[in-house]
Amino acid sequence: MHAIDIAIGVGWLVFWVGWLVAAVGVKSGRAQWRPYAGSRVVVIAAIILLARVHAFRGHDTHDAWLEGIGLAAFVLGLALAVWARVYLGRNWGTPMSQKDSPELVTTGPYRWIRNPIYSGLILAGIGSAVAISPEWFVVVVVVGGFFVYSAFKEQEYMSAQFPHTYPAYRNSTKMLIPYVF
Repeated sequence: MHAIDIAIGVGWLVFWVGWLVAAVGVKSGRAQWRPYAGSRVVVIAAIILLARVHAFRGHDTHDAWLEGIGLAAFVLGLALAVWARVYLGRNWGTPMSQKDSPELVTTGPYRWIRNPIYSGLILAGIGSAVAISPEWFVVVVVVGGFFVYSAFKEQEYMSAQFPHTYPAYRNSTKMLIPYVF
C-alpha cells in the first residue's frame, strides 16, 4: 500500500465518522430506506470487493502527478460536502428523506448548486479513483447514478413543499455542477 491509499482511506473514515456524529440532532422526518436498501447493499459490496482486489493486486503504476491531482479533488470534494452540510444544519437527512417543517436553504454552496453534498461526494470519489486506481470509477458511477436519481426525486419533493419559492431557486442554480448541470 502506498501512503496515498492510506491517506485517502483515513480521510474517508474520518469523514464518515464525523458525518454520522453530525447526524445526531437533525430534524425528524421520514427516510426512504426500504426502496433503496438493495442499491446501498450493492454499493457497499462493490466498495468492499474493490478494496480487497486492490489490496491484493496493489498499484500497477505509480504516478505522482495523478496521485496529487486525485488527492486535491478528494480534499476539495469532501470540503464541499462538509461546507454544504454545515449550511443545511438540522435540515440534513439521508438521500430522499422528507423532513418535518423543512426549510429551503439557498445560501452558502446552495447559492450555486442545489445538491452540493452529492457534488462533493462524487468529486471526492473521482479524486479517490484518480489517486488510487481507475477500478474505483465503478463505485463512482454507481454512487453518482444514485445521487443523480436522488437529486431528481428531491427536486420533485422540494417543488411540492415550496411551490412559490423553489421554481425561482431552481432556475437560478444548477443541480450538481455550477453553470453546467
